[in-house]
Amino acid sequence: MTIINAMNYDIIGDIHGCHDTLIALLETLEYTQQQGCYQRPDRKVIFLGDFVDRGPQQLQVVDTVRAMVDAGHAYAVMGNHEFNAIAYATQDIEHGGFLRAHSERNARNHRAFLEAIDQQPERYAEVIEWFKTLPLWLELDGLRVIHACWDKEGIEKLKAYYAPDALLTDQLLQDSSHSAHWSFDIMDDLLKGKTIKLSNGGSFQDSGGVKRHYMRIRWWDRDASTYKAAFMGPPAALSHIEDDPIDGDHLIEYGHHEVPLFIGHYWMQGAPKPLTANIACVDYSIARKDGKLCAYRWDGESVLTADKFVCVPRLEP
Repeated sequence: MTIINAMNYDIIGDIHGCHDTLIALLETLEYTQQQGCYQRPDRKVIFLGDFVDRGPQQLQVVDTVRAMVDAGHAYAVMGNHEFNAIAYATQDIEHGGFLRAHSERNARNHRAFLEAIDQQPERYAEVIEWFKTLPLWLELDGLRVIHACWDKEGIEKLKAYYAPDALLTDQLLQDSSHSAHWSFDIMDDLLKGKTIKLSNGGSFQDSGGVKRHYMRIRWWDRDASTYKAAFMGPPAALSHIEDDPIDGDHLIEYGHHEVPLFIGHYWMQGAPKPLTANIACVDYSIARKDGKLCAYRWDGESVLTADKFVCVPRLEP
């Protein structure tokens, strides 16, 4: 396992094609454009993935992030939207077709990225190949980074069978795209967050209007023993979630003694603050009209605090 030497990091959440907002945040963090990329000599950025889909400036985000990573001024991990884009573009060797079906729903979900690629089709393969270079997680000197959920047992299993260097291999991509394979659930947890089935056949509508029978949960929260307490999703859906006790072991252990963990993915709202003393989510719903793009300024501390968040409101291009 490669441990990256300690330094100060600015950890930036999901961007979703909002390039003007990304530049505003980088400039607020006092990064300047030099030699083709944004940088500052005393800090690096860590991007939490989900660069594409939804927003209006898809390839501009990819180009800015990639330039920083390639020049050594940033690190980045894969989000579920990068994984989905790769699967959408990749042939299913075993069953034919594509690993992510070219259905009407999937095409709608990927519309912003696909329309951007339609304007520059010669870039499609190149962008997908760059997505494949993004690690699934980072273990740094003093902190950890993953898009949605640090499932230690799942990570160790992927390391043993596929990805000792945290990279998505062709075989892992093929296997984890099929729900019958054991790697599917692990990748789903790491990139989309842990889910459980609602009690008594319950359901709710997500922010996209899709009816859901499974809900994302506060996998780190030891006090979340009921469905309502564990629910991670649109606040308007809470009235449809029962307050019944959850049967079984639904949590994933991340102890208070562990190094700080940074995640994205969860479309948080309100004033940013850590989820626990050593876990912070920096995704604050940039794809919403009232959303914001957030960073956490990490300077080596083991206890995370709300005053270390820096945010800018969504800007329209």
